[in-house]
Amino acid sequence: MTSRFPTSNAPRLSTAPSSIKPRQLSHLHAQLAQLSANLADLENLLRMTSVQAESVRGLGAFHGGLFMAASKVLGEETIAGSAGQSNNQQQSRSEAGDTSRD
Repeated sequence: MTSRFPTSNAPRLSTAPSSIKPRQLSHLHAQLAQLSANLADLENLLRMTSVQAESVRGLGAFHGGLFMAASKVLGEETIAGSAGQSNNQQQSRSEAGDTSRD
């Protein structure tokens, strides 16, 4: 019976002489440097996001104030307008009722 695995005593690639280890270490070092740079960028972006969130909060408060002011102004106009229209309608109805009696 033949085996699928080589039976020779040749060293496997993972246990080859230490020529691979320095290359792996340098690759890991480069990855670690890239990770550190990315973390520094993330930290800066989080700081900027925090500042912008405070600004957005202030803009939201300002915007809410504008909505409340606009609602007050438009609400008064609507109330005054609807009151004026209802008075005009009542007057026109009463005038129409007066002319029908004559």
